[in-house]
Amino acid sequence: MSSAIYEKIRSNPKYQQLKSTRDSYGWIMTILMLVVYYGYIAMIAFNKAALAAPLGATGVTTVGIPIGVGVIVFTIVITGIYVRRANTEFDALKEEIIKEAK
Repeated sequence: MSSAIYEKIRSNPKYQQLKSTRDSYGWIMTILMLVVYYGYIAMIAFNKAALAAPLGATGVTTVGIPIGVGVIVFTIVITGIYVRRANTEFDALKEEIIKEAK
């Protein structure tokens, strides 16, 4: 593409909207993931007794196992949420911007 097309794209308000929305959404998702992951690690570091508590009266599984699985499931879920939004809203806006630039 020529630099004129690049300049049309950069000056398009929809591009600015796409860029700011995508960036802020990415940061929000990143912060959520970091809070969940490092929160779990902090619990391991500072409150082992709470995570080591057995789930049942005679159970071998501790509270930490389902919480750890929850961290993994949370990661998969927020990845799916991001991909779904990227494939619908962000891609549609990108296509509009490209059509307007040509």
